[in-house]
Amino acid sequence: MIYQLRTYTINRGMMEPWVTLFNDKLVGIMNQYGIGVDDAWVNQDQNQFIWTRSFANSDDIPVKEAAFYGSPEWNSVMDHARSHIARIQVDTVNSVLKTASTN
Repeated sequence: MIYQLRTYTINRGMMEPWVTLFNDKLVGIMNQYGIGVDDAWVNQDQNQFIWTRSFANSDDIPVKEAAFYGSPEWNSVMDHARSHIARIQVDTVNSVLKTASTN
């Protein structure tokens, strides 16, 4: 698995509607196109939305992203979704955590 750690700076006063949109619409669309959404957090200042999404491997990222970003479902909410976001940072990362099953 490979992950994207995504940090969005959300426009002032828009965190609550962003979280609702993310949970009610965006997670389902990403899942429909094979992008796993693993978890999401809001920082204490309520201005950053941090979340992870997962892919089978690095070759999977452009394929799944092209399907998602080209989908009619994303295109129907894209402008509304982007109106909440001031800045986006995406880091592609690999997990190094040893779990009980790998010890």
